[in-house]
Amino acid sequence: MSSRLMFPIPLLMAMATAAAAWAQAVPGGGVCGEVVSVVTREGSSTRMAVRPPASGAPVTLLLLPGGHGHIDLDDKGCARQLKGNSLVRSVPLFGASGLGTALVDAPSDWQGEDGLGGYRIAPQHAQDLGRLITTLRARTGGAVWVVGTSRGAISAVNAASRLSGAAAPDGLVLTSALMAGQAGMKKDWVAHSVFDLPLEDIRQPVLVLGHASDTCVRSPPGEMGRIVARTRGPRQQVANMTGGPAQQAPRGLEACEGRTPHGFVGQEAAMVEGIARFVRGAPF
Repeated sequence: MSSRLMFPIPLLMAMATAAAAWAQAVPGGGVCGEVVSVVTREGSSTRMAVRPPASGAPVTLLLLPGGHGHIDLDDKGCARQLKGNSLVRSVPLFGASGLGTALVDAPSDWQGEDGLGGYRIAPQHAQDLGRLITTLRARTGGAVWVVGTSRGAISAVNAASRLSGAAAPDGLVLTSALMAGQAGMKKDWVAHSVFDLPLEDIRQPVLVLGHASDTCVRSPPGEMGRIVARTRGPRQQVANMTGGPAQQAPRGLEACEGRTPHGFVGQEAAMVEGIARFVRGAPF
């Protein structure tokens, strides 16, 4: 199922106002939370900034930023790198919608120049994320969905396709998923995409979200249907957002940065509102 979506201005204004109030209540700012460190492998730990979900039917989103994935959390749970990433920017909005968040940093042994690099497709990476999911589920008693954007979508697919039981996520959201790598580069991992993973093993609900104006060569919107053609979720949707602020079309790899249509710039509230609706069982 594919759709192009616009959202009513009053709804988005109300959501933005709620997010501003929520952010003021968070020590250190709107992208901060409790720093939770989990031993994920022998000799390695992973930190995440956790904000609890609203009471009722709690849902927490495990947020996986793109790029090198090393957000360099400070002691207040604030990202010192990748602050322009769409998921990092949208933490206050997710909180205002009632969803909990866990903004994930790179594991302690994958924080070099390349960050996660080729580790995003490794089975061990899925196991790392499974330990985070288990931790969050034990803390909240609710559902945990994995949300990955851009190169972070590779990590999200890795987790959803390889994990089972209590470690498996309850659902999967991919935004501006990296669907086209670049072969022949000096570093092999530059060629990786979500299609390098066993998509057929994903049996959770799946939302694949893109932007019609995304000109990043790594995330062509027209390819999103190929993802849900292989996944086997009981509820699946491809959604394509349109609109946004007028801007000169970015070129080259600049089009893959966060403050472009690739990162839903100026439309963060609409992105979050649609994701929240899908997570709760309705169409985006």
